[in-house]
Amino acid sequence: MFKEFKEFAMKGNVMDMAIGIIIGAAFGKIVSSFVADVLMPPLGLLMGGADFSNKFLTLSGAGPFETLEAAKNAGAVTMNYGLFLNTVIDFVIIAFAIFIMVKQINRLKRKPEAAPAAPTTKDCPYCLSAIPIKASRCAHCTSELKAA
Repeated sequence: MFKEFKEFAMKGNVMDMAIGIIIGAAFGKIVSSFVADVLMPPLGLLMGGADFSNKFLTLSGAGPFETLEAAKNAGAVTMNYGLFLNTVIDFVIIAFAIFIMVKQINRLKRKPEAAPAAPTTKDCPYCLSAIPIKASRCAHCTSELKAA
């Protein structure tokens, strides 16, 4: 059983998938850091310092709380719509950043050169006019052509 598992785990597809998952996780950290540390500060500044993280509704009927942390410390049941909005904004920014990166990577990829199309005409040896390859007589000078 161990031998079968070893054969399964060492197959090319399994190893490729494992490497892809590991690189994907590392790439996710890079993109998250890019969004949190590079994109969000200027966007927050442009939006007038808007921070939705302390936007919440208290569902348990407990008194008003200044911050979400104070409500959680008091044991109040809260609906944290501000954190949800922050997560949605992060997702949109991350998705857009990935879209731009993939678009640039695809642009940089070398396009395969198309194979030249097979010729459909040849020149008549007598009048040098273009005629179909399968022609046995030239349509322009009516010369009889030798079979190639």
